[in-house]
Amino acid sequence: MMRGVGSSLAVLALIGALLPLPANADERKQLAFDVVERNAEQMALLSDSIFYFGELGMQEFESTKLLKDTLEAAGFKVELGGAGMPTNLWAEYGSGRPKIAIVTEIDALPGGSQTPGTYERKPMVKDGPGHMEGHNTHGGVASAAAFAVKQVMQRHNMPGTVAISFGPAEEQLVSRPYIVRAGYFRDVDAIIYLHIQDSLATGYGVQNYAAISSTFTFHGKTAHGAVNPWDGKDAVDAVVLMDMGFDKLREHLRPTYRAHRTITVGGIQPNIIADTGQIWWFVRDQSMPEAKQTYDKLLKIAEGAALMTGTTWDVKYAASAWPQLVNKSIAEAIQKNIDVVGVPKWSEEEQRFARDFQKFAEKPQLGLRTEPVPLGGRRQATSSNDNGDVSWVVPAGMVNFPASVPGIGYHEWKAAVTPVSSISHKGQVAGAKVLAGSILDLMSSPELLQKARAEFEVESKKVPYFSLLPPEVQPPLDLNRAEMEKYRSEMRKSYLNKTVRFQ
Repeated sequence: MMRGVGSSLAVLALIGALLPLPANADERKQLAFDVVERNAEQMALLSDSIFYFGELGMQEFESTKLLKDTLEAAGFKVELGGAGMPTNLWAEYGSGRPKIAIVTEIDALPGGSQTPGTYERKPMVKDGPGHMEGHNTHGGVASAAAFAVKQVMQRHNMPGTVAISFGPAEEQLVSRPYIVRAGYFRDVDAIIYLHIQDSLATGYGVQNYAAISSTFTFHGKTAHGAVNPWDGKDAVDAVVLMDMGFDKLREHLRPTYRAHRTITVGGIQPNIIADTGQIWWFVRDQSMPEAKQTYDKLLKIAEGAALMTGTTWDVKYAASAWPQLVNKSIAEAIQKNIDVVGVPKWSEEEQRFARDFQKFAEKPQLGLRTEPVPLGGRRQATSSNDNGDVSWVVPAGMVNFPASVPGIGYHEWKAAVTPVSSISHKGQVAGAKVLAGSILDLMSSPELLQKARAEFEVESKKVPYFSLLPPEVQPPLDLNRAEMEKYRSEMRKSYLNKTVRFQ
């Protein structure tokens, strides 16, 4: 629930009166950086363990069990199972304000199994899931950074709270609207998004696209396709007509829109008139109101397809996601930490591997990036991430850390080659340092929090937030369950089965 500008800024002003910016801020950050360095191996072990779990969205049971054990041993209070999702993990250290939260995810993708370090196709488990985006790295980076902040808070008697939100099923755009609805961010002063990239970077402005995902099911009547087809009502005809109807609409939509579908129920065999047909749609646009306008037209097309075929229809909400609204004031603070930390010093062997990999993937052979990305507003991407909803209820920053090879696209098996490599491990160290330093800035600078809140109050009101999540809808707990269970027993053979302990 968003607070009013007056009450929010009043709280932050009170924090400012209690927490003058310390003169020893550099000493605090150096301590945090030292803690990250000291725990680099344990951070890598945590991320690597999650890689080998390779768990799909809503099925991240082994991953969250390990994270809970690790964070509780590190002194965090951990809640597992909030907002109606067994693998939703929220961890906190400290109490009161300011409260800064890391927002990220740990789920894998179907069909992404790949032997790490081998850029020829070689699945560890045939057709099995795997981390072909590198979300496994988020577990280590977020946990190590939060632990480093905790150590600084203890050493310097700093008030406040550092939190981590690991949301389930980001790849299916599922969990964050539920987490927002459950009120987890009501008392949070700022968040920082964390995500793997091939660069060390931040940015500001509106990122990603809004998205609405729903399944449309048509119900008809069976009949023999040759003997008495006139007695049938073909539900698959309705699916086809809906598809055709939207294609005719495309000419009349804004050029910013995106819409794509897959037919999930297409009949049994040709000589049976199908009594059930189903099509799953994603609708996207640069803002949620614009995406909803297109989605409302899609509903009318479904209604028309049912009318033409004499069928009935229903629609089931699957997911929704607002674009990320990233705060310029927080981005400027993050960039200062990026400039201090810098890109890892890659070995010649790592650079050679990257260039060979790029050559294999038929990409420009540029090697690994050696400089951070300068601060600037970034072009809005047409992909979506369900954590966008969070940024419309609390000011948000963003940290991308360099743990993958440039040119190797995510959501393809090649991206599963490097998440447990030395390239990834070095990038994770850089990311954890930047993240920890940025959290300390937010916790120790009331002026920064006030500036970020004031900017947020202006920008978020340009497109007032509304949730697409129907009040009666609950999280899809069975999502990916059958797919995960097909492979889990074989995948267990690769589990690292090691305890992670930060010191």
